Amino acid sequence: MKAILDNISIVLVEPQSPGNIGMACRAMKNMGLSRLRLVKGCDRFHPESLKFAVAAKNLLEQAELFPDLAKALADCTLTIGTTRRHGKYRQEILSPTEVASNLRGEAGPGCRAAIVFGREDSGLTTEELALCRWHATIPSSDDYGSLNLAQAVLVFCYELGKAGTPPGGGRNAPLATSEEMESYFDQLRSCLLKIGFLNEQNPEHIMRSMRRIFFRAELDCREVAILRGALSQIDWASSDFDGRKRP
Repeated sequence: MKAILDNISIVLVEPQSPGNIGMACRAMKNMGLSRLRLVKGCDRFHPESLKFAVAAKNLLEQAELFPDLAKALADCTLTIGTTRRHGKYRQEILSPTEVASNLRGEAGPGCRAAIVFGREDSGLTTEELALCRWHATIPSSDDYGSLNLAQAVLVFCYELGKAGTPPGGGRNAPLATSEEMESYFDQLRSCLLKIGFLNEQNPEHIMRSMRRIFFRAELDCREVAILRGALSQIDWASSDFDGRKRP
C-alpha cells in the first residue's frame, strides 16, 4: 500500500485554525501519508501549526499552496470530497472504509488521488464538491455529527493505511485527470447550451447531474478525447441551429 499512499494528497480548503493544520500533518505522518495541499487559509507556519505538528513539521514545509480547489486537483485522477451533509447534489456518499477499498481497487499506472476537506465552520461548497469524482462522509451521531477537521483527516488516513496491498495491477489505463474532466465539462456545457438543451438561466442544475453520470463512468483520457471529438462534431453540425427546440 506504500506506493498508493505516496500518491494520495490530503487537501485542506481554507483551513481556519493553524492548530488543525499541524494536527492534520501529524495524523498524516502517523498513517504513512506525506502529501499536503493547502487552498488559501491561515498561515501554515503559525506557532500553533508548528506546535501541533510535532515531528511532522516537514509536511508543513513541503506542503503545496494553491489559489483555488480546481488548480489543487488539476493533476489528480481520483478526487474525493468530504461532506457531512446529504442532499440533492450530495448523493452516493461513501464511508472512509469504502473510499480506502475503492482506492485499493483503482490503484494503477498514473493514479494520483486527493481527499478534500472543507472549512471548519462550513465545509465544502456544492460547487467545490462538484469538482470531485466521489463524495464521502464519516458516519457519526445524529445529535452532533460535525467532527474536528484534524480528527476527520485522521479517520480517513487510518482507513487508507490499513487497506492493504492492491490485488494487482489496478486499472489498465489511467483515469482522466481532474483538469481533463473539467475541460470536457466546459465543452459539454457550451455545446448543450448551444443546442438548447440546458436552461440558460440555470445550466448548473442539469450539469451537476451530468457530472455525476460521467464521474460514475470512470473515464480514461482516451475516452474523454472520443467524447470531446463527438461534441466538436455536434458543435459543427449545429452551426445553423436557431436555438429553438424541435417538436
